Amino acid sequence: MQDAAHGLRENYERDGYAFPIRVMSTEQAANYRSQLEAVEAQCIGDEEKSKAIRTLANLVLPFVDEITKNDSITKPVSELIGEDLLVFGVSLFAKDARSTSYVSWHQDLHYWGLDNDEEVTAWLALSPATVESGCMRFVPGSHHTILEHSDTFHEDNLLTRGQEIAVEVDEKHAVDAVLQPGEMSLHHGRLLHASNPNSSNDRRIGLAIRYITTKQKQAVGGGTITMLARGRDAYGNFKLGTAPQEVMGDSEMALWRRATGAKEQILYRETT
Repeated sequence: MQDAAHGLRENYERDGYAFPIRVMSTEQAANYRSQLEAVEAQCIGDEEKSKAIRTLANLVLPFVDEITKNDSITKPVSELIGEDLLVFGVSLFAKDARSTSYVSWHQDLHYWGLDNDEEVTAWLALSPATVESGCMRFVPGSHHTILEHSDTFHEDNLLTRGQEIAVEVDEKHAVDAVLQPGEMSLHHGRLLHASNPNSSNDRRIGLAIRYITTKQKQAVGGGTITMLARGRDAYGNFKLGTAPQEVMGDSEMALWRRATGAKEQILYRETT
């Protein structure tokens, strides 16, 4: 196991990513997808609850909170940044079949206001993530360089600000992170990544879980609510949320509103 952990760290530190990593069976992934789509169907027409599914769903959906604390996910992450882990955020990236939605080339940590880069994103596939369906794409080694970004707010861009790097990416260097349901990729918060539109006949559904160490601090803004995912929090640098007990209950939604308000002040700073 030590050799496997060393290999994971070595590849991750060199390339800024690692995949594919099997963390659950295809049957388990299908079950989670069914639960997710059932909640989506119930929330049609409710803008706030639909937004809660897309961002910070671990605060309002017990089964998403369960996924973020899955040992098969947190253990590889802990081998990269340490045993004590917080969930800084969770985002659902769902592209409908034949949709024009995409994600532009960007680096996550550019916008999160954290005091260091001890962050790992676990991207879990709940449906096939293929080249055709618009899987994630990585530029190996790009996490070693901090790049300037610009905001587009393009309606088809799944990112909050439609953010993209202010330089051209040579596409021939990009690696397609093809995943099957129940597999995940890990990537560094400074890694250049993107994804193309979904030209397949099925939805492409991925859950991005952002893990940070308990030692980190919010260098910009405040009031960020996190969830303890593994180990213990000996620092208290972030407010800890309570695990959701029911699907979008009153207390769950109240916590989500506070967390979302604090996070949006950071994400949308310096914009109009």
